[in-house]
Order: sequence, then structure tokens, then C-alpha cells
Amino acid sequence: MEEIAKTITIYISHTLEITSAVVIAFALLKLVFNYFQSFLKVKNGLSAMEARMIFGSAVAVSLELLLGADVLATAVAPSWDDIGKLAAIAVLRTGLNYFLEKELKHKKSVA
Repeated sequence: MEEIAKTITIYISHTLEITSAVVIAFALLKLVFNYFQSFLKVKNGLSAMEARMIFGSAVAVSLELLLGADVLATAVAPSWDDIGKLAAIAVLRTGLNYFLEKELKHKKSVA
């Protein structure tokens, strides 16, 4: 039973990592598409700031998904080394996400 729980946890962790990559990929495609629309002066296109905010929001979601994936991957029989690495990753990703959200809120209030 424990082996099944470990296997399911690892699969969910990998699924979160793939989902995070897909979120970034779609956001990048949308950013490039909007960039070319603004470059070609297409009406009803997003401004550069709006496109950056959408991409930044996608990056924030992706960071949260990756942090969840790391927590799940470490939850399966962690060593002290794994816990230390998770702590460092959690601090870095949480810090990045905090400052990214702060920047997005600032840009939203300015716009």
C-alpha cells in the first residue's frame, strides 16, 4: 500500500511539472502573438504592458505549481539532504513569486 501511495505521489508531482511547463508555453505563445500584433499595429491587440502582465501571472502560477511538485516529490521518504534542498527551493520560489506579484500589482495600479 505504501508503494502505491509513493507511485501516485510521484505521478502527481510529474503531472504538476508538466502542467507548469504547458502554462509557460501557452503564455509565451500568447506573448509572442501579442508582440507581433502590436508590432503590426493590429487593432484590438493587447498593449505591451498588458501582455507582460499576463505572462507574469502565468509565471507566478507556474512557480506555485512547481513548488507543489517539489513538496510532493520530497514527501516520499525524504532524506535530510532532500529536505534542505526543498527548503532552499521553497524560499527562492516563494521570494520570486512574492516580488513578481508585487510588481504585477504595482503595474496594474499604474495602468
